[in-house]
Amino acid sequence: MSYKILVINPGSTSTKIGVYEDEILLFEETLRHSTEEISKYPSIVAQKDFRKKLIVDILAANDFDIKTLDVAVGRGGLLKPIPGGTYPVSDALLADLKVGVQGQHASNLGGILAREIGDEIGIPSYIVDPVVVDELAPVARYSGVPELPRISIFHALNQKAVAKRYAKEHDTPYDSLSLIVVHMGGGVSVGAHKNGKVIDVNNTLDGDGPFSPERSGGVPAGQLVKLCFSGEYTQDEIYKKINGKGGLNAYLGTNDMREVTKMAFEEGHKEAEAVFHAFTYQVAKEVGAMAAVLDGKVDQIILTGGIAYSEQVVDEIKSKIGFIAPLTIYAGEDELLALTQGALRVMTGEEKALEY
Repeated sequence: MSYKILVINPGSTSTKIGVYEDEILLFEETLRHSTEEISKYPSIVAQKDFRKKLIVDILAANDFDIKTLDVAVGRGGLLKPIPGGTYPVSDALLADLKVGVQGQHASNLGGILAREIGDEIGIPSYIVDPVVVDELAPVARYSGVPELPRISIFHALNQKAVAKRYAKEHDTPYDSLSLIVVHMGGGVSVGAHKNGKVIDVNNTLDGDGPFSPERSGGVPAGQLVKLCFSGEYTQDEIYKKINGKGGLNAYLGTNDMREVTKMAFEEGHKEAEAVFHAFTYQVAKEVGAMAAVLDGKVDQIILTGGIAYSEQVVDEIKSKIGFIAPLTIYAGEDELLALTQGALRVMTGEEKALEY
């Protein structure tokens, strides 16, 4: 039996949808929303009907009968911390998406829209591996300051998808492997996967781990405190230095690693070259830390995300960490397919749906 699947991935200024038959993409669309359109709504949840109408209209424009769908799956949002997996959009999960228990973000709408469309046509709705997946080992939660426990917020959807892809391609259960997965995009997350759980990972959102195109990564805490109380910056301005205007943006005014590489190695820009090497250095150092977490027993290191398309980045990281374990490269990320696969694993009985 094949399954027709509607996938919904809302972003702050876009809604990406796809329709799959099993893992075969039938069509996809990225619906762009202007700042003017979005600003009409007082909250993320208030955008629901606006985005839903666009989705339904696109399905009709592609001559697709919405009643032929078997399942709807949405990007998970800022829920309470939960283990990785596929979750039905239950009443409790829906309520937490609407409230935004860890914050308001457009991704909260994924499960809300999937549930509403699913209920209308009588099909199940799910979310898969939201960014708040938390499987940290107890020892990994200690930071040195009791009021500041380490928190798991990372690229869970893509990290889990490529880890399971590697396991499937090598006919080995995911929960029997020890992997280090490195996602390199606007943020960088480096996760230690052991026995099917991400037992340690840097908080990619709030200043931990390597710097990235848009984020500072970990910074010297004492110097940050002095900056905060210097009187020169507001709280929002400081936070922007950590998330948004940090990393490559702060040093070079661009969040595009391709541009940095060109500046460094074609145009002779010395600071760009130094920043490039610092980026690969920090990523490699974090991989080394995760190798220690796994007691040095690493089956494979996986590099993924958009920056993994760069042979120069990959080669430089590989030269530093190749002694730890072999490397596999899955460049880019396909969130729609990852969501589809999460729903399919439940629909086909390969995995059990988890209870929120």
